[in-house]
Amino acid sequence: MHLSYYVSTVRRAGFLLVTLAGLLSIPAQVYGQGGGRGGAPPSPKAAAPIDLTGYWVSIVTEDWKWRMVTPAKGDYASVPINMEAKIAADAWDPAKDEAAGEQCRSYGAAGIMRLPGRLHITWQDDNTLRMDLDAGTQTRLFHFGNWKAPGGEATWQGDSVAQWEMQRGAAAAAGGGRSGDLKVTTSRLKAGYLRKNGVPYSENTALTEYYDVIRERDGNLWLILTTVVNDPRYLAQPFITSTNFRKQADASPWDPTPCSATW
Repeated sequence: MHLSYYVSTVRRAGFLLVTLAGLLSIPAQVYGQGGGRGGAPPSPKAAAPIDLTGYWVSIVTEDWKWRMVTPAKGDYASVPINMEAKIAADAWDPAKDEAAGEQCRSYGAAGIMRLPGRLHITWQDDNTLRMDLDAGTQTRLFHFGNWKAPGGEATWQGDSVAQWEMQRGAAAAAGGGRSGDLKVTTSRLKAGYLRKNGVPYSENTALTEYYDVIRERDGNLWLILTTVVNDPRYLAQPFITSTNFRKQADASPWDPTPCSATW
């Protein structure tokens, strides 16, 4: 079946997990669209169908034993790795990573969203969303429009291009006229780990993410992230996960920590 079918299935499963916890899957509050007929189009910030800004904390509802603790060496269950990746994972040596200054290998964009921690999302400007993560004290930038990468060496967080995916019809009406999600594609990644125990991804990895927001009955907000990792070197097929975050009232639990190869 087509990859898009699996992605949509995982996204629906992410919503279902929250629903089974007693939540109502309806779109988050949205705001009026800027611009008018004949005028300049609204900026990505003004056109946002969902509000991603604020503080969010990861709620680990699946894969607990691979996310909340460092998995045992050689435990790569559920990741569709090939033989080359298996050899690399079996050779994982956190002390060697630390000595080489590579302790951030599990904090790159393809792996960091699965680490327990908190996000702080803000608008850096009208065309750029900024995501700060307290795990590893990392920063990701999501660029809208015709942004061009500056070049240079690959980095842990790579180059991310963002776009709003608008929904119409009943779903949009329920959200007050606009509803949708954020799609982010990331390239030029420095090679890193999908898990803390050395399960690798290469510098050829292409990362695609879908950010959805839903609201429960009492007003609490959830951010549902569907991640698709494509790596022609180490993965036999795309690695698809769904990760949940809950909105926090303020920054009081924010706790930036440095990268660690071991925890």
